Amino acid sequence: MNTPDKQHKQAQHIGKGMIIAAWVLLLILLTWFFNDRLEQQRNPNRQISRATATDEIPEVRLLRNRSGHYVASGEINGQPVEFMLDTGATDVSIPAGIADRLGLKRGRQQYYQTANGTVSAWQTVADEIRLGPLRIGPVRASINPNARNDSVLLGMSFLKQLDFKQQGNTLTLKYAQ
Repeated sequence: MNTPDKQHKQAQHIGKGMIIAAWVLLLILLTWFFNDRLEQQRNPNRQISRATATDEIPEVRLLRNRSGHYVASGEINGQPVEFMLDTGATDVSIPAGIADRLGLKRGRQQYYQTANGTVSAWQTVADEIRLGPLRIGPVRASINPNARNDSVLLGMSFLKQLDFKQQGNTLTLKYAQ
């Protein structure tokens, strides 16, 4: 039989285990919460809602992220991607890994002048690019084997077909008239 002293030690051991489990659970929840907050700051436009201007033309309002960029979730050929808007990019620039996932075909090799020098990329065409309610296609794009992140640069081959206006930290995009 267990003596009262043994039972007391066993209860203390279980109590310590419960306290440790509670702290581990708290740390997991805090990590999850703060990772979500950091992701929201990096891409404040994960969920783009449909906004309609007074003239019934669909528009999208994007918030600038903490680094001063417009990052948004969207789709290429019906597949989810993350965009970084780049008015300095001639084409939509798709990292090679994402292009492979999307099944995009590599066309003719071409050279582009970037802020980091000359890069080679393959020409391709996206059947449709979607940013919230805005859908444009086909869109000229390039497959960039040197891209170091998982964001698609949403360049002027897409943006030139839209009117955009910036006010403060908000960029409004709608179909060009």
